[in-house]
Amino acid sequence: MPTVLITGANRGLGLEFVRQYAGAGWDVIATARQTSPDLEGTGARVLPLDMSSLEAVSGFSPGVEQLDLLIANAGTYGPREASSAAEGQEWLDTFAVNTVAPYLLAQAVLPQVRAAGGKLVAISTRMGSLADNGSGGFLAYRSSKTALNMAWTTLALANRDLACAMLHPGWVQTRMGGPGAPVTPEQSITGMRRVIEELTPQRSGAFLDYQGQTVPW
Repeated sequence: MPTVLITGANRGLGLEFVRQYAGAGWDVIATARQTSPDLEGTGARVLPLDMSSLEAVSGFSPGVEQLDLLIANAGTYGPREASSAAEGQEWLDTFAVNTVAPYLLAQAVLPQVRAAGGKLVAISTRMGSLADNGSGGFLAYRSSKTALNMAWTTLALANRDLACAMLHPGWVQTRMGGPGAPVTPEQSITGMRRVIEELTPQRSGAFLDYQGQTVPW
């Protein structure tokens, strides 16, 4: 059976990814800083991983010889604005979790992904699009996701034999998105799974939404 590694899997989009892939018969490796009863109930193999610890991330091993899919889902909002040294440090911490850690994790599991001819997916956001930013705000989140897009594009160019993509999940009813968001987790993950399934090395480096549409840079 194919194997997927999903970060930030204890709630929200990550948990729904785990549920759907497990339900489809995949071997699911789920990581989280802290597990949850919902995650434990999925039957996934749960491994602790704190994405704010770059040492832990760079030294991470999935414990398998082949990995068909990495979904770098874990993320944090960080400060909405920065006008003090403390807020600046929080901004840097956001970059560590949202940008640096996913890239280091991809590098850590690259041998297993290459052995499977697998795929590397980062959960980004339309809020990281320079062309689509008409409102501002959410400084740390926006800028760190823009940087993630650049890092993942660089990853794609360095590994042309693999399929790499950045996905915008939509505005989803999660703790981050809020209850008033128009897209349910089930709809978002179902759509992203379809996009991932259709992803090929020829389209590697693409920035796509959960419906498969290209998101402007």
